[in-house]
Amino acid sequence: MDAAGVPLSAAGSAGLPAASNGSAGSAGSAAEVYDVAVVGSGIIGLGVALAANARGLRVVVVERGSEPTGSSIRNFGHLCFTPQHGQAREFGFASRELWLKLAVDAGVWVRESGTLVAARREDEFAVLSEFAATRGDEVELLSAAETDARLPIAPGIAVGGAHLPLDLQANPRQAVAAIAAHLARRGVEFRHRTAVGAVRPGRVETSRGPIHAGEVVVAANHDLDLLFPDLAERHRIERCGLDMLRVSADLRRPLAAPLLTGWSLVRYGGFSATDAAAALKRRLQTEDPLLAALDLNQMYTQLPDGSLIVGDTHYRGTSIAPFQDETAFESLLAVTRELFGLAELRVIERWQGVYASGPGDFLIERPEPGVSVIAATTGIGMTTGLGLAEHVVAGLTGECATTTALKGTA
Repeated sequence: MDAAGVPLSAAGSAGLPAASNGSAGSAGSAAEVYDVAVVGSGIIGLGVALAANARGLRVVVVERGSEPTGSSIRNFGHLCFTPQHGQAREFGFASRELWLKLAVDAGVWVRESGTLVAARREDEFAVLSEFAATRGDEVELLSAAETDARLPIAPGIAVGGAHLPLDLQANPRQAVAAIAAHLARRGVEFRHRTAVGAVRPGRVETSRGPIHAGEVVVAANHDLDLLFPDLAERHRIERCGLDMLRVSADLRRPLAAPLLTGWSLVRYGGFSATDAAAALKRRLQTEDPLLAALDLNQMYTQLPDGSLIVGDTHYRGTSIAPFQDETAFESLLAVTRELFGLAELRVIERWQGVYASGPGDFLIERPEPGVSVIAATTGIGMTTGLGLAEHVVAGLTGECATTTALKGTA
């Protein structure tokens, strides 16, 4: 059952007392009752806390770690709303408004950079042209000369490109901590280094004692299967691992926005829905089966310190081995040197990301009264997570979910 449309006031059916607006008691005390308990403090969990707090509800966030270490900090920081499709597009543009507000309210580093796309072959530019025809002024097509002038890629390597002006960029290493600090200042309570053993209607069992709440929202990313294994199996939720790097690169000019390539055009829903995308996918898989086997999304963002985030590959399973194949990193570095026309790259960091993966973009489930389980399941949590959370909390409080007015095909 979709979590939307279940009023928060109905939580009283669990027999719990109404939440107090007074000061919090000591951890685990019997007097502590919250309106909303959130399990997980990644971007979606923080989004739930943000939406509930904005409605005047008393919120507690339970997090097993002492600080953010998950997929919400191990990403590009690319908030790529425009390339999304369907519900992801709706949640993405709802997230955009929230990210811009957080830049002001919470001091989150956000730049209105848009997204740049480099098309190196005519079939890639064909996807961009078809996409632009459905999105109007959300897409600015670029000639080869314009692409050369705006991108620090090797001169003459692109036949054209595009700029998607509505997209944003955040610094994932700063954003999550800044949002959490903002919420704490607004009265949201955080229980760090606190493990959750079970979730029941109105009650969260933790390593520091039970927490009572009218509604519990589980936003534990890939670890949702530890609390709800049957639900995860039913929805075919598994883990997706990915390989990423941060490098020092002597670019001929700064990278002014997140950069997508032809491999991205067969990945994001808005691009892949075009007729031209099928032929492009066949060509990429035929010409470079190694990169296809790595499930490559060749893309880049530049952090405020000038370093370049490079990625990424994808591999899936119910568990992800911690051992990363150097072949993936060698391939990422090779395609990066070729694209930017560089002889050398200095690797600063390597890491493995892991996120929940499923057949659809989102999991929104209501396994028991008063309990919601939510996740972004195609690696677009930073882009869509705040909008997803707003949608779910609006449903829990009995509001009508707001649909952002958008152009083009949903």
